[in-house]
Amino acid sequence: MFNIGDKVVYPMHGAGIIEGIEEREILGEKRKYFIMRMPIGDMKVMVPVDNVEEVGVREVITKVDLERVISILKGNKTSMPQNWNRRYRINMDRIKSGDIFEIAAVVRNLLMMDMEKGLSTGERKMLISAKQMLLSEMVLVSEYDVEQVEEVVLEAIKHEEEEDITEK
Repeated sequence: MFNIGDKVVYPMHGAGIIEGIEEREILGEKRKYFIMRMPIGDMKVMVPVDNVEEVGVREVITKVDLERVISILKGNKTSMPQNWNRRYRINMDRIKSGDIFEIAAVVRNLLMMDMEKGLSTGERKMLISAKQMLLSEMVLVSEYDVEQVEEVVLEAIKHEEEEDITEK
């Protein structure tokens, strides 16, 4: 069970901080909800307390895991199907897993593909969504702001020397 102040990840939405636990009546049903504040977009999300395991809510990664995320971003592009539809489904499954390492690989692959030849509208939307999920968790772990973390991600993908956000 999570508590107020915990940093958690809500798959398909990103990472946030639990700011409260409230009982609300929605569609005639009273339930307890975690109220999460997301660092990107200053959005608040309500997650039913009794659904957290089912939807895959988990704690944010550690700084050691953050180093692994950065090394994945620095890695080579994964071989993907040429067929846009199959590639899209594979990437969507990786994102839905909620696994930050899978999401980092999707972000790396799509950003590299975008630099090489551009992305379709669907893949561009997927990249924006996956990048937001990745950045939100990295922000909470590193305590850098969104712009700094985004710069670290882009530099890692371009294989440039970046500031070590795991030291802070």
